[in-house]
Amino acid sequence: MKMCIIYWSGTGNTEAMANLICEGAVSTGADVLLKEVAAASAADVETADIAVFGCPAMGDEILEEDEFEPFMQSVAGALSGRKVGLFGSYDWGDGEWMRLWEDDVKKAGAVLLKDGLIVNLEPAGDDVENCRNFGKELAGM
Repeated sequence: MKMCIIYWSGTGNTEAMANLICEGAVSTGADVLLKEVAAASAADVETADIAVFGCPAMGDEILEEDEFEPFMQSVAGALSGRKVGLFGSYDWGDGEWMRLWEDDVKKAGAVLLKDGLIVNLEPAGDDVENCRNFGKELAGM
């Protein structure tokens, strides 16, 4: 099973989540490609069995607008029928950005494997294991 994890992180919180999710998936034997969005391409998504995307909530609970949102728009056509997982960190709000993002990938035809994983600020305590388990569970689907 081949998984790609593509993320954007401004403060390092979502990057920490990405690394923990990767650890969890790798522990199951998954072949995982982990990339920051600036280094990612549509081919990374198209060649993966499961595409996992990570982005924190920005501003009024939206995706990061300069790099991540344009990337998601560029791969929207490749999401139809593709297994997808979403994750990200936040500092305020109630997770609206994740619900909107889930709706967007479903509208693009993606198969959302689980509800998006959200963590308040940096993963700590139970969040660490929740991130690893998220990776394990996605890899097992």
